[in-house]
Formats: sequence, structure tokens, C-alpha cells
Amino acid sequence: MANEMNAVTQTSTPVQIGAPPQPHDKRAIAEAFGRAADHYDQAAAFQRLVGHRLLEQLPALCQAGSRALDLGCGTGYFTEQLLCRGYQVCAADLSVQMLVKAGQRCGERATYLEADAEALPLDDNQFDLAFSSMALQWCDDLATPLKELKRVVRPGGLIAFTTLVDGSLHELAAAWEEVDSRQHVNRFLSQKEINLALAQVGGSADLLDFSPITMHYQTAVELMKDLKGIGATHLHQARKSGLAGRQTIRAVERAYDAFRDSRGQLPATYQVCFGVITND
Repeated sequence: MANEMNAVTQTSTPVQIGAPPQPHDKRAIAEAFGRAADHYDQAAAFQRLVGHRLLEQLPALCQAGSRALDLGCGTGYFTEQLLCRGYQVCAADLSVQMLVKAGQRCGERATYLEADAEALPLDDNQFDLAFSSMALQWCDDLATPLKELKRVVRPGGLIAFTTLVDGSLHELAAAWEEVDSRQHVNRFLSQKEINLALAQVGGSADLLDFSPITMHYQTAVELMKDLKGIGATHLHQARKSGLAGRQTIRAVERAYDAFRDSRGQLPATYQVCFGVITND
């Protein structure tokens, strides 16, 4: 327990991830993920699980010369997976530090691009596949990056994406609500809002699946450390200065205990949207 409480000073900043109504500060988001680049892979079990489920919806191999965009590539884990499937891959991310890590992983086998998903510095019809997992929730309007992906993917190519949905991390949100009245977990887009964004983009999805995925932890601090480890701590709304103290974190732990399951573990449930679109 002593080690856990020592970690509180690093993780006790209120955790807030997702897409609130006001415009996102992209520079601050990039900086948050940049700070996490060195230890992202150690905390990204959920992100890898989601990305692999998305990969399962795609052909195992591609035609020679096929090009893929890995948008929100992070440390390049799925860039490498796409390379192994035979794609020529452009790895794009908002964070330069993440691109450095992707370059260390994949080297000259891929190309690298600092890019905002809502304004891609790319020509039309460049790619056979656009792959974006767990990145689009950081955009102001889901329709905007989807339109950009449709623009850079050739007609007949595939756009595969995942994003978080309203209700994600409801256990953590409820535990914090027992402690104070501030919002610690942002609201994500609802299923209706995601469907509306797709309608605005035009065309229909080959796959649009909404699935809960539950990860398990021994303590709430472990969950918050993972969220910090992947850089998902940027706050879009104003917050009070200072760190939450040990007493506050212990109160959150006690409140989270109400969710402890029969195996003695604490669930952290994410609502995930999986989408695959054939570009028209």
C-alpha cells in the first residue's frame, strides 16, 4: 500500500478523458501524450485489445503495394502490425514524441507524419486503408476526421476506426461523484451522436458495433496510473490548482469498492464503437 500511496502524488490529478463540447486544445493534448511516450506501452493493454479486435475485421493480408495510414499511431504498435500484413504504412500522430517512439519501433519500414486528424496534410486518394484506433475521441466533431479519412482513402478503400462511447469508465465517475461534485470523467459521444456523424459523412458502414470492454484492477489507483501512463489526463475544462491528497484518493478507493466483483477485482468498463467503412 505504501508504494500505491507514493504513486498518488503522480496520479492524483483528476483524470478526465473524452470529448466535451468545447473545442479541444490540440497542443495541450499533444503535450500530454508526449509526456506519456516513454511509458505508454506499459499501460496500453486496453488500447491493444481494442486495436486487435479492429484488425480482426480487416483482411489478414493485402495486395502488393497497398498503402495504409495509421492515424493516431502512438508508439507504432499497430503500425508494425500493418507492416506485417504487407502494407506500406504512413504513421501519423499529433505528438512528435510518439512519432519518435514509432520510429524507434518500425525504423525505415514506415514513414512518419505529425498531423491533426481534423486537417490532414495529405493529398486525396493516397491510401487503400485508413486505420485509427482510440484516437478520434480527441476530435471536436467526429464527422470532421471521418471526412478527412474519406478524402485521403481511394474509392473502394477501407476506413477502420474505434472511438469511446458515452458511459465509459462509469465506475470511476461514480466513485469520484461520491467524493466531490467536480467532473472527473468526461462524457463521450452517444451512439446516436456517432450515427449522426456517420450520416453527415455520407455512405453506410460495413460494420458499426458498440461493445463494452471491461478491464480489471486491484485498486482505483492502478486504473488512474494506467490512464496517466497512456497520456489520457489532459483536462479540457478548467480545474482547481493543486493535487488531490491521500485522504481524497482513499475516499475514492472506498467508493470504488462498491463495484468490486466476486473475484475481488475492480472493473473499469469502456463502451467502444468499432466501425469499418468502404469508401465510396
